[in-house]
Amino acid sequence: MKYSIGLLAAGMLATAGVANAGDFSSTVTAVSDYDFRGVSLSATDPALQASIDYAGGSGFYAGAWVSNIDYGSTIDGDIELDLYGGWAGEFKNGAGWDVGLVWYTYPDSSSSLTKSKIEPYPEAYVSISKGPFKVKQWYTNDYGGTNQDALYTDASLSFELSNGFSLNFHTGYNFGEYFKRNVEEYYDFSAGVGYTVSHFNLGLKYTTTGLDGGPFEVSSNEFTNTGRVVFSIATTFPWGED
Repeated sequence: MKYSIGLLAAGMLATAGVANAGDFSSTVTAVSDYDFRGVSLSATDPALQASIDYAGGSGFYAGAWVSNIDYGSTIDGDIELDLYGGWAGEFKNGAGWDVGLVWYTYPDSSSSLTKSKIEPYPEAYVSISKGPFKVKQWYTNDYGGTNQDALYTDASLSFELSNGFSLNFHTGYNFGEYFKRNVEEYYDFSAGVGYTVSHFNLGLKYTTTGLDGGPFEVSSNEFTNTGRVVFSIATTFPWGED
């Protein structure tokens, strides 16, 4: 665990350096809990996350994102590495569009007599945005390496306020074969406030799911899906002038 987190920290320093070249940028984020669609993937512990991104003039983009994870004592792996790419642009009416693919990988995860491996899997997405509103559709035919399909539809609203503050809302719905067979189809929801000061973006949100209080509620640290508060602080390199 300590070795993997050390590699993660070293990788973050490397991404910050690469971001100074051309069309590359890098974002480093610290969160109090790695929240993925209302579920904790860090056992409600803090997580360090970083990305390196390339954006071309044609609308093509690609990147990699990494975070520490904690799936419990019976599942091997401390690192999630996501590789992604896609195209983004605008319609004539000013609405934005985005289409792409993410490949979720777990490079330090393996199976043994006492632990199971986290299987990699792909997920495609398409989104439409206009002003403060965005709607996005996700689809995978192999959720978590189970050979079962899953879909996620999410919508978000973000309002810029005065003095560097913003107000952010998000909701999503998880459905498809995987959720019907293993859990149940459910929604997640979050509401929060953001604040930008100098080169740093701070966020505070409350997140919960429709599983909270139901038969599939998880209140233990691993994969908790109950309501909780999450704090984040992020910065993007290269830094420009204030």
